[in-house]
Amino acid sequence: MITLFAFGPAFGLPDPSPFVTKAEVLLKLAGLPYRVDTSGFAKAPKGKLPYIEDDGTTVADSTFIRWHLEQRHGADFDIGLSAPEKATAWAFEKLMEDHVYWGVMHDRWMNKDNFDRGPRNFFKAVPAPLRPLVIYKVGREFKRSLWGHGMGRHDEADIVRLTAHAVRALSDFLGDKPYLMGQTPCGADASVFAFVAGLLCDTFPGPIRDAAACHPNLVAYRDRCMRDWFPDLSSRPSQ
Repeated sequence: MITLFAFGPAFGLPDPSPFVTKAEVLLKLAGLPYRVDTSGFAKAPKGKLPYIEDDGTTVADSTFIRWHLEQRHGADFDIGLSAPEKATAWAFEKLMEDHVYWGVMHDRWMNKDNFDRGPRNFFKAVPAPLRPLVIYKVGREFKRSLWGHGMGRHDEADIVRLTAHAVRALSDFLGDKPYLMGQTPCGADASVFAFVAGLLCDTFPGPIRDAAACHPNLVAYRDRCMRDWFPDLSSRPSQ
């Protein structure tokens, strides 16, 4: 059985990491049996989650996990899609992962109120005397990463504008389709759903959440996918 190393449900989300949620949805779409282990962060091969162990093979990073499931297990996440459709799906997946991600991280880590509601809870296991120092160091690394990406060089208003523009593009493309590319979910839905769920999370109010919530089709998409893949969470409030 495949083991998925994850953080575990939080804030009404399947996982606080959209990349972990993506990996879990891919496993569900592939119809493969798996179990979730929340104790593997310290051993993560690339210093981050998710990663999987599959019959002696360790695969880190959600995209490499997808390719592994395709190559070893014959999963076809884009069955029925043409080459241009696959390219479009990939482009939207990367819009979420390489652009929207940084807007979300800024909103959760650089906004003090949202940090206190969310990420601060990740440090509860750190001994109290060391906790402020660890939080400071991790926050400094996030700020450096945001700066290196480029998103962190903008002021908050411009970060919201950039993120909202991407969210609007996704909403415009989704239209009234039930899933990103049509009537059935494809591989990119695993990532798109994870990010839409995170954007709409009630735990983190503010203009970025508002930018997603003003698109009814994204709210309906989140709800539909949550019922499909995480029915136990679909009726719970995002706390």
